[in-house]
Amino acid sequence: MDAIVNWVVSLMELMGAPGVGIAILLENLFPPIPSEVVLPLAGFTITQGSLSFWPTYIWATIGAWVGALLLYWVGAAVGAARLRRIADWMWLVEGEDVDRALSWFDKYGPASVFFGRLVPGVRSLISIPAGIDRMNVVKFSAWTLLGSGIWNAILIGLGMWLGDAWDQVAVYVDQYSTVVYILLALILVLVFGWLIRREITNKRARAAADQGTTTVIEEKPYR
Repeated sequence: MDAIVNWVVSLMELMGAPGVGIAILLENLFPPIPSEVVLPLAGFTITQGSLSFWPTYIWATIGAWVGALLLYWVGAAVGAARLRRIADWMWLVEGEDVDRALSWFDKYGPASVFFGRLVPGVRSLISIPAGIDRMNVVKFSAWTLLGSGIWNAILIGLGMWLGDAWDQVAVYVDQYSTVVYILLALILVLVFGWLIRREITNKRARAAADQGTTTVIEEKPYR
């Protein structure tokens, strides 16, 4: 953490507000660089007079948007067809599951992108399914900018408010993230359980179909 702080400080000293934007762009691509450290530190730096709020906020939001676009195009490069082939190869998952997920994303994609930008870890990853689904880029950008703008304003504002205690923001965000991750883990467990149950049901159905075919063959009279 100290190494990250020192790096962010040197970046801000060298480039000013654009340095904050670069740090946030990289945070989207490399999660070990946490925005809950970068942005509150930038907020504290604003109170010291080394940065101004609006340039810092704007550059941070631009950095978040550019990073999200890069991951969006990663998802677009993977594509739905390739993901279906991967799903057919994987255990428990079927190609139709990809279609169901994309259908769900068509319906709830904008809300997912918006709220996803408010969850550490998920903030970056939510861009990939948006790219796979080929969500309209303008719509994706609008929801990304809105969610990222709110997140950036909160963390920069907290850094300005807490002053020397800016590093406490990361503690609060970690607690918030833990609750969200537990909820996501529970959802994944439920989904995994549903997939296993479906696989067992499908195996029983195939076994019953095979047994029925065998019975018909055995009862077929000789000529």
